[in-house]
Amino acid sequence: MAYIEVKHSYKRYQMGDTTIVANNDINFEVNKGELVVILGASGAGKSTMLNILGGMDSNDEGDIIIDGQNIANYNARQLTTYRRDDVGFVFQFYNLVENLTAKENVELASEIVSDAQDAEQTLKDVGLADRINNFPSQLSGGEQQRVAIARAVAKNPKILLCDEPTGALDYSTGKQVLQIVQDMSRKRGATVIIVTHNAAIAPIGDRVIHFRDAKVEKIEEHAHPEEIANIEW
Repeated sequence: MAYIEVKHSYKRYQMGDTTIVANNDINFEVNKGELVVILGASGAGKSTMLNILGGMDSNDEGDIIIDGQNIANYNARQLTTYRRDDVGFVFQFYNLVENLTAKENVELASEIVSDAQDAEQTLKDVGLADRINNFPSQLSGGEQQRVAIARAVAKNPKILLCDEPTGALDYSTGKQVLQIVQDMSRKRGATVIIVTHNAAIAPIGDRVIHFRDAKVEKIEEHAHPEEIANIEW
């Protein structure tokens, strides 16, 4: 059985008298330890799906089965526990706490779980050994994103969800960040889902789920995903 199963999932928003369907009968599966890319244009429903998978939002219909549990039926308390214990988030715009150091930002996440990684070692692992005590304002965009990844990774999440993680980064830094994210899947066994509009990233995925107009347009599987060093955009 797949680790993640999304079955006939719908998400609608009401804007005045208009109903906007953000996810329209979404169906896909993700196996444990896979790196999956959800690809599509802005407004295709990718981030909505990511927020539902991460327990930050709920769908209106359908099943969201994670490791045998249907989180679509969870109440607010159960969703909070799920987000805390199982999920790491990486966003496009970092979301760091400005008056905390890099180490303290990572410790924020690692303190809420029982088997967290050491904050300093996690920052060293993402190449920030000499930035541990710096504040976000003293870091470049790429360094801030690496702190954000370290914060997510330090929780030892079962699922790592990344929403446009390279969107605000230059080419070289973006590839470094993707390598760190890919290593979470390849070396640590986490299930990683990357949402992006950048089609050049797609070949690194074990599976690519194409979103278009709130639906899954097609799903590709890669028996031999591309090395990050070989992709260009």
